[in-house]
Amino acid sequence: MTRYDRSSIKLAVGLAALAGYVDASGFLATGGLFVSFMSGNSTRFAVQLSEGKFELAGLTFGVLALFVTGVVLGSIISRQAASRRKAAVLLFVAVCLCLAATLYGIGQHRASTAFLILAMGAENTVFQRDGEVTIGLTYMTGTLVKLGQQIAGMFFGGPRDGWLRYALSWSGLVTGAVLGAISHAKFEQYSLWPAAVAAFTFMFVANQLQSSHSAETNNQA
Repeated sequence: MTRYDRSSIKLAVGLAALAGYVDASGFLATGGLFVSFMSGNSTRFAVQLSEGKFELAGLTFGVLALFVTGVVLGSIISRQAASRRKAAVLLFVAVCLCLAATLYGIGQHRASTAFLILAMGAENTVFQRDGEVTIGLTYMTGTLVKLGQQIAGMFFGGPRDGWLRYALSWSGLVTGAVLGAISHAKFEQYSLWPAAVAAFTFMFVANQLQSSHSAETNNQA
């Protein structure tokens, strides 16, 4: 995360907030399944297997498989789009969220959840370098570990503000989750539409950032 400029960090924090919003909405809509936090689902899958709840375990495994499928699709789109990869992936995320919102509005909750999971898997491929994810947007365990490492580093001559970017990312996800939970409680049938609109907005932001970076590179050349 320290390798990115401020504009990219702001985009990452916004996308973390989007992930929190969608995850909270999906969690409430499904009665306890995460649409972006796969560590929790993996633990739930193991417990369900141990208790012999094979039907529920199958459902949870399907969630895990859909998330991986979203990552695969996002990675393919990213590779094909080259210099516009962030905007291209976010377009896919936005379309999935639009489909999820539409399906949820007409009562097709399972199909809606499937598109939420695909969107969250793909979102994690927005920030990549050399085919590797450099900023995890829908999960915060690694972010909190790095936050702690940066705080510890301060005592040994490290940068005093190195922890701030990780704290902002975590705060973004939590803030988004709070908003998602409130929106689901008050506007359940329409609660996913703000997420779809936000995804389209972030797509345009990512495209503008790429255009700016390209212009700077050309000027330097």
